[in-house]
Amino acid sequence: MSETPVASAADQPALPRAIADAYVDALADLDPITGQYLGISPGDDRLPDFSPAGLEALADLSRRTLERLDAAEAAHPALDEAERRCAKLLRERLTSGLAVHEAGEGLRAVSNLNSPVHSVRSVFVMMPTATDEDWAAIEGRLRNVPAALAGYRESLQAGLDRGLPAGPRQVAAVVGQLGEWVDGDRSWFAEFVSAGPQERAGRLTEAAGVAAKAVAGLRDWLRDDYAPAIAGTPDPVGRERYALWARQWNGADLDLDEAYAWGWQEFLRIEAEMRAEAGKVLPGATPREAMAHLEREGQAIEGVEEVRAWLQTLMDEAIDALDGTHFDLSEPVRKVEAMIAPPGSAAAPYYTGPSLDFSRPGRTWLPTMGETRFPVYDLVSTWYHEGVPGHHLQLAQWVHVADRLSRYQATIGLVSANVEGWALYAERLMDELGFLTDPGRRLGYLDAQQMRAVRVIIDIGMHLGLPVPDDAGERIGWDHGGETWTPELAREFFGRHSGRPTEFLDSELIRYLGMPGQAIGYKLGERAWLAGREAARRAHGADFDPKAWHMAALSLGSLGLDDLLDELSKL
Repeated sequence: MSETPVASAADQPALPRAIADAYVDALADLDPITGQYLGISPGDDRLPDFSPAGLEALADLSRRTLERLDAAEAAHPALDEAERRCAKLLRERLTSGLAVHEAGEGLRAVSNLNSPVHSVRSVFVMMPTATDEDWAAIEGRLRNVPAALAGYRESLQAGLDRGLPAGPRQVAAVVGQLGEWVDGDRSWFAEFVSAGPQERAGRLTEAAGVAAKAVAGLRDWLRDDYAPAIAGTPDPVGRERYALWARQWNGADLDLDEAYAWGWQEFLRIEAEMRAEAGKVLPGATPREAMAHLEREGQAIEGVEEVRAWLQTLMDEAIDALDGTHFDLSEPVRKVEAMIAPPGSAAAPYYTGPSLDFSRPGRTWLPTMGETRFPVYDLVSTWYHEGVPGHHLQLAQWVHVADRLSRYQATIGLVSANVEGWALYAERLMDELGFLTDPGRRLGYLDAQQMRAVRVIIDIGMHLGLPVPDDAGERIGWDHGGETWTPELAREFFGRHSGRPTEFLDSELIRYLGMPGQAIGYKLGERAWLAGREAARRAHGADFDPKAWHMAALSLGSLGLDDLLDELSKL
């Protein structure tokens, strides 16, 4: 009787971190923009396949990876903490992503901030430009823009055929953005390649023309064919679609009614604090009046290059002040670059992370919206959010410890609410540490906090069609109590309770309608970070070390809100 051979370690399924990193490599091959972002495919000039077949190939990769994860967990029932944490994240991210795919959301992916056409343009600013070989890759990728956008158009047409339209406001906004990219004497692509080597100038100019023509063609189709076909489609997505997207952005199945009610409580708390701070800026003034005064009379930076340099100095000074006292920063993490966003971007500032080898550093981006004068009262806390100790500190630290986590946890496995919650927590931390004692700058910080509370209210309210509280007139003097939220009401409410310019507020509202459930993650994520810190503080008592806790928390890698509070509380 023969004996069953004992399986060797080599025969055992791979552990979750190895599976997660294999997924990163396979994804980068299917999605070269991801590969460019990670810095693992130098010289690649391809663009993703945005067609329905391309979307299905990505979904198949997720399904195969989940099968491998099932086998790994069955073969290794006693995973250590690092493997267990990675497995939970990978399973949650791939499962929620597949739910979005299977609902056909990729067939109506039109957004003024987060869509395939935006990814196609943004990849060029991430590409290296130091050598002729770098510019050869740029030229090749420009020539591949038509095929990528044709695939995107095929998916949008498939969405129409299946009765899955995008929102009209999104389409109108993107049509306007694409026009900014390609109209005028020289397209954005032509402007971009003008910095290339002279000996390649002719080929680069021709390739830029190819890309610009494809973008103009997509713009014309969206305007002339797609927009009429979706006329009358509601922009809010309803409770079912919203819950699907809220899971994707937040890594949790949220109690949306509780979150809406909590958002109102936060709004009222911050409103009272803003009224007190406004009086310090301009005695007797309301918050709006005080911020209007700061716009006109407060400190401002004149010039686009001048504001870029000022933001760079602000981040450098924050790094010097925080390193060694409140954080321990490695040398690669200490480098972050302030950049000006290309024309035609959405109005909100944003951050792009470093490549895995730090050859491309983390970068903050300021959209100028055509302005050349920049009041600083609301820029300071915004750059604490985008740069240090916000997005840059967290995401660059993840890359720094990727060898202890997995590349997946440090990069594409990120959960928006974790990241945005940390960045909002970082703004509050800088206030706690005494960096926002100037009344104008502190009012700007409170306005930013208020905007995030408003997001919770109007994002959930208008997508789910919830009622405005009956006592809105009594509490805040807004006579719409009991009415059902609409985008128009949301825009009016936003305008009453923000010091931001009209163009910014309009862009933001369109963003919320096109990315349902994302905007609530800032405040809900901050709530989780604060609760986790408080739980750890209670557990350690007098021995609680904030610097050690911060560094341990920043080295966990990505976590959804379902897991974040629990993991932070254990540190």
